[in-house]
Amino acid sequence: MTDTTIPFAALSPDVILDAVDHLGLVTDGRILALNSYENRVYQIGIEDASPIVAKFYRPHRWSDISILEEHQFVKALAKNEIPVVAATVINNQTLFSFQDFKFSIFPKHGGRAPDLDQKGVLEWIGRFIGRIHAVGSLQRFQHRPALDIHTFGEIPSQYLLSHGFLPNELLEVYQGVVNQALDGVRRCFDRAGDITSIRLHGDCHMGNLLWTDEGPHFVDFDDSRMGPAIQDIWMMLSGEPDEMHQQFNQVLQGYEDFFEFNPREVHLVEALRTLRLIHYSAWIASRWNDPAFTAAFTWFNTQQYWQDRILELREQISLMDDPPLRFEISGNY
Repeated sequence: MTDTTIPFAALSPDVILDAVDHLGLVTDGRILALNSYENRVYQIGIEDASPIVAKFYRPHRWSDISILEEHQFVKALAKNEIPVVAATVINNQTLFSFQDFKFSIFPKHGGRAPDLDQKGVLEWIGRFIGRIHAVGSLQRFQHRPALDIHTFGEIPSQYLLSHGFLPNELLEVYQGVVNQALDGVRRCFDRAGDITSIRLHGDCHMGNLLWTDEGPHFVDFDDSRMGPAIQDIWMMLSGEPDEMHQQFNQVLQGYEDFFEFNPREVHLVEALRTLRLIHYSAWIASRWNDPAFTAAFTWFNTQQYWQDRILELREQISLMDDPPLRFEISGNY
């Protein structure tokens, strides 16, 4: 799940500029690092042209074919006039190599956070996600992993338990709580029954949604994978249960204009939240050799951190046995 080498140690400014110049683009020496931990993403100035964005992929995370599968999905969305940011095609390619680094070029697209209090915004976001899912349901990923209990729960929890990140005095407690939480996740999936997996954005939170005067567009499909449709919906919701209920219904008002929501997927909301919490801790742990992570997540791997994670999982165990999120669009659950 991790590599012992420092992943981007050799990615100097000269290498970044040389990689882009290698494609026939003439850089002007300006580099601005953009917010990204998993990969390295830079805005780069181009002579006599608009700046571009270069994304250098974390070594050994994705195979070439799985990266290209993501590019093809986003290209299909763009062909259907869905506002996404697709990789730029240069010499009939979207994935390039330079000094052992894989990278892609994207056009620069700005935007701001959406104003969720503005009337119609959540419904607009719902239409957007519904359009993505309508295209995502037409084919399956062949080379990218699925979001399920094994990949987001069992593998990450075993990684944490076996790599010395937990204090000895909390190891047994965490193991018991995470096993109990995963049992709760399995019960939620059992209640949901037969759920269809589709191609998802996969990391569909407000930070990956940019708003302009023309409306929203999503960026960063790096975590795109197969999974239940509600994975791309529940992270749009926040607040108290009544607030989430209202937000959910507004999103679904737009969503069902383009894609039918399976009402049984409401049983998965807290289960998917639980899996994300487990996976998130393991993600930081598996990147702990990257200096960007140790600098950004200074609170990770402290006694307090793991005590908070144990409490968080205990709360999720309770929530997973509560009645699911309500909605009023169609169907019964």
